[in-house]
Amino acid sequence: MDEKTYAAITEMCARLAGRLSDDTLGALRDQYAAGEWDLADATLLLNLAYEVVAISPEERDLIHSFLGDPDNPDLLNVPVIAEVPPPPYRFSPTGPANAPDPTRADTLLSTEAPRRRGHSLHRAWRDPFDGAPDGATWVYVLRVADGTDELKMHSGLTSKLWTSLREKRQLEVVADSSPLKPYQAAALTAAHPVWAA
Repeated sequence: MDEKTYAAITEMCARLAGRLSDDTLGALRDQYAAGEWDLADATLLLNLAYEVVAISPEERDLIHSFLGDPDNPDLLNVPVIAEVPPPPYRFSPTGPANAPDPTRADTLLSTEAPRRRGHSLHRAWRDPFDGAPDGATWVYVLRVADGTDELKMHSGLTSKLWTSLREKRQLEVVADSSPLKPYQAAALTAAHPVWAA
């Protein structure tokens, strides 16, 4: 797969954060990172339709640009809207008293980030509005050096969290010069800094 196509996939995954369910988007990122192109394409199209996640005309064109089968009829089942609404979540730097303790995840991610070209790590608490696909949880945003494979970084770190701590945490990996998408921007704006190089 050429660099431009892989960049389009990475961008589309970032755009879908907060719109597709966390588990679906995590699986999608893992599949693309592993080079499971056909499986990932099917996961993307079927879940956009199943979860009734509408896309903009620009996003439809972006998806069309990287599909293994650009004429895949499943793309026609995905609803299209003129403008994508803002993320259905509110972010804050601290969680409620009963929020899961983030200390172990903070430590693991802060330890792993510099080994993987990370520059800074931030954490925010996410509260859903009505209609959000997922509930309240901690969300991490990791800024990384330009040229870092954001999908593989995400896959590697979320796998490490699970195998080492048996914890699932939401993680957004964003290259330093990449424009922030609405979900990542909202999380980062409210986030508490955890670590910086």
